[in-house]
Amino acid sequence: MVNNMSLENKVAIVTGAASGIGAAAAIQLAKAGAIIGLLDLKEEKAEKVKKEIEEQGGKAIIEDVDLSDPARVNKGIDQVVKEFGRLDIVFANAGINGVVTPIEDFPPEEWDHTISTNLKSTFLTVKYSIPHLKQAGGSIIITSSINGNRKFSGFGMSAYSSSKAGQMAFGKMAALELSSYKIRVNIICPGAIETNIGENTHPEQEKLAKVKIPVEYPEGSHPLENAPGQPEQVANLIHFLASDASSHITGSEIYIDGAETLL
Repeated sequence: MVNNMSLENKVAIVTGAASGIGAAAAIQLAKAGAIIGLLDLKEEKAEKVKKEIEEQGGKAIIEDVDLSDPARVNKGIDQVVKEFGRLDIVFANAGINGVVTPIEDFPPEEWDHTISTNLKSTFLTVKYSIPHLKQAGGSIIITSSINGNRKFSGFGMSAYSSSKAGQMAFGKMAALELSSYKIRVNIICPGAIETNIGENTHPEQEKLAKVKIPVEYPEGSHPLENAPGQPEQVANLIHFLASDASSHITGSEIYIDGAETLL
């Protein structure tokens, strides 16, 4: 019986690979047989991910890339392909929450920083992967969010939510445009997941007080498991979408939030 979840001899790129969902996905894809290109600015943390992959018998390289810089993204992807000869899977995952503040107080430069880090980086990662993926087809997975797609009560997160909504539209456009090359594109929308993205979050609590509308769930806001999800649970979804088990799925948004946004 053919194992259509195997990624043996496949080459994958993971952005934002040094921690959280990116790290968990890189490790999971490597366990399934893929060779991993780790793209991230935080090279020290990425080294830990690379070491874990190698300790379990896998292979990975690190490319130190500023994902808002077209030249560095292009070079990083080309280096992975030069090293391993092909590209089959792209997980465009890098992102930040950024500044959290009311719209009227939002510094335009901070708005640009969040949009560039989240949305522009997705565009650049996909753009520079296409010539390589066209060789034999492949799978692109984009990390969007419940925020901007199914949840709009993240007060002060207008830039983040806009970037996530943009990723959804971009992913669907890409899915249709790239279908003739046998390149699939799907968009995942995680809810609350235990990661360190909060380190890049800068809430301005005093300013937020003037726009917040109370939203309270006395029994908790995570119906399925009474807790946020784990990066490894998201990594299992990435594995599925990267594999031939999802060969007829493209242009889909998939929510992974334990029913959080159904409340």
